[in-house]
Amino acid sequence: MKVAVLGCGAIGGLFLGYLTEESPDVVGVVKDYQLESLLGEGLIVESARVKSIYKVKVDNQLKEKVDLAIFSSKIGDLETLIKANLEYLKDATVISTQNGVSADYILNKYFPEEKIISGIVMFGATFYRPNRVIHHFKGNLTVGNIFGKEVAKIKEVVDFLKFGFDVSISNKIKGAKYLKLFINLNNCLPAILGLSMQETFSDLDLAKIAIKLNKEAYDVVKNSGIELADLPTYPKARLEGLVSINTEEAAGIFSKVMTSLSKEPFYGSILQSIKHNKPSEIDYINGAIVDLATKNNLRAPINIRIVKLVHRVEKAKRFYTKEELLKELRI
Repeated sequence: MKVAVLGCGAIGGLFLGYLTEESPDVVGVVKDYQLESLLGEGLIVESARVKSIYKVKVDNQLKEKVDLAIFSSKIGDLETLIKANLEYLKDATVISTQNGVSADYILNKYFPEEKIISGIVMFGATFYRPNRVIHHFKGNLTVGNIFGKEVAKIKEVVDFLKFGFDVSISNKIKGAKYLKLFINLNNCLPAILGLSMQETFSDLDLAKIAIKLNKEAYDVVKNSGIELADLPTYPKARLEGLVSINTEEAAGIFSKVMTSLSKEPFYGSILQSIKHNKPSEIDYINGAIVDLATKNNLRAPINIRIVKLVHRVEKAKRFYTKEELLKELRI
C-alpha cells in the first residue's frame, strides 16, 4: 500500500517513523518548518531505552494518490489538511487518530462511511520541534468503524499497522472512543498550570480535581444513554471503579498511576498545543462533555469552567498557579 501520514507531530511522528522502517511507500505530510530538518537530519524518535533516527519521505503536500491516509494532526487542522490533499485521497481508506469523538464526522464530510476507520491511540508521546519525538509509553491502537459499516480493507490495514503497533479491532468503537475521552479529560489541568502530567498529579489536591472532573463527566455520559466499551489496555470497569469510590481514595490511586507514566516529563496534548501557540483540542475533549450535558439538559459546571480557563490560557499566554486554579474552580 501507498500510505500517507498527514500531520507528523507527536503521534504522527511515531506512525511515520515506525511504518517507514517496514515500507518504502510511506510519506509524511508535514509543516513547512519541519521539511529541512526531516529531509536532512531525519526523524528522531527516543524512548526510555532507544534513540532511533529514521530517514523519512516528507513533503508539505501530497503529490500522488495513496491507498491509506492516516490523519494524525490536531483536530483543528483536520479539515484544512483534507481540503489541501483531497485530489490524492479520493479513493483512499482513511484513519482518524484524534482525541475526542468528532474527527470521524469531519472525515465523513469528504469520505464515505465505509472508507473511514476510527482509531483510538493509547500510546503517549511528546513532540519537540522540528523533528524529535519522545515516545513515553507503549500502548494499543484500537480501530473500528463508528458508523457501524464494514470497511473492505480493514484487515489489510491492520496487518500493515502491526509492523509498528499492537492493533486490535473493536465492534463497539463508539463506546470505546467515549472511554478514551475520560483518559484525555485530565489533560486540561497540566495545560492550565503549564506543568507536566507527573508534576501536576503528584499533588493530591490536583488529583482530586481530576477525579471530580471524571465523576461529573461519567454522570453526563451515563445519563445521556451512552454505553462505554472496553479498550484492550483499559477496561471500562477501571473507570467505573474509580468514580464509584470516595474522592480521597480515588485521587491517591490516580496520582500513583499518573506519576509513573514515564521517566521523561510527559506533557498532555492540550499543553503541547498551547506551547506551540496553536489552538488546543479542549472543545473536543472537556467541551464534548459540556455539549453532551447541554444537549441532554444535564449539569457539568466543573467542565464548563475548565474549558473557559484553558481558553484564557491560550489567549493570555499565561499559566495559572495552583491557588488561582482552586479559586477559579471554587472546589
